[in-house]
Parts: sequence; C-alpha cells; structure tokens
Amino acid sequence: MILETISVPTAKRSQSPGSLASGFTLIEMLVVVAIVGILASAAIPFVRYGEVRLKERELRYALREIRTAIDAYKKAMDEGRITRKLDATGYPPELNVLVQGVVDLKSPEQKKLFFLRKIPTDPFVPPDNSSKTGWGLRSYASTAEEPKAGDDVYDVYSLSKGIGSNGVRYRDW
Repeated sequence: MILETISVPTAKRSQSPGSLASGFTLIEMLVVVAIVGILASAAIPFVRYGEVRLKERELRYALREIRTAIDAYKKAMDEGRITRKLDATGYPPELNVLVQGVVDLKSPEQKKLFFLRKIPTDPFVPPDNSSKTGWGLRSYASTAEEPKAGDDVYDVYSLSKGIGSNGVRYRDW
C-alpha cells in the first residue's frame, strides 16, 4: 500500500497594487491620535497642581528655616552671647544679620555666630519685586493681623497674594 500525502492548498491573499495587506487605516490613526490627545489634556491639570504643591513645600521649608534662625538668634541673645542694647527686644535688627553673623561674647577668640548660610527665597514672589529680601518683615511691636516692619525682625511672611491649596493665603502661613 502506498501512502500518498495530500497537500491542502492554502489560501493566499492577492497582493494587487491597490490593496493594503497590513497597516492602519487613516480612521484608525485619527482615533488613536484623538485618544492620546484627550489623555494628555486630562493630565495637564495634574502636572500644574504638582508644580504648585512643590512651590508650597519650598515656601514651608523656607519659612521654617528663617523662623528657626530668628529663634536661635533670640536664644543666643537671651543667653548673653550677643551684645544687647537696653531697649532691644532680642530679635535681629534685619535678616542679613543672620547671614553675616554676630560676635559671640562667650567665645575667648571672639568668633562669630552664624544662623543662616543664605536667606532662602520665596518661590511665589518673582525676584524683581520691590522688597530687598523678598519677604515681608514683621517687627515685635506689630500684630499678626497687620504685620509691619520696624526696629527688629520678629517674623517673616510671603509677599505673594495667592491662596494655597489648603485655602489659606500664602501671606498667612
């Protein structure tokens, strides 16, 4: 008995010049582009919100750093490490004193005490603002509701008119 193999002919696609054997149609491409555009436009607000949150984090850090330095200056003044005038409150006369340093009276070599390496910038206020330091200054004699500069620096606040994501004005942080 002779076994014959039977071959079944496979159907072949005709490759005529007018037909496309593979690839995407124009409609399919337009649908994909439209979907990608919709997804990208939905993501833009999240990216912007992330940028604002980053600036808010920088503002919080800068305020904490400056306020800690002011408190350290006041503590050094109370400990008698800094020369104190009779009518002084014990707070620095200006922010630059925290960077420039003051003579430590308890040091035999009269070394300087430094409280900040540099004054941090407010991320919400453009660098070309009218304030020398970029911060609003509050003296010990003024109230928190109406901060005013004076003979010392008791606190700092942002000069930005914006409102934070928590609903509180940046100025009130």
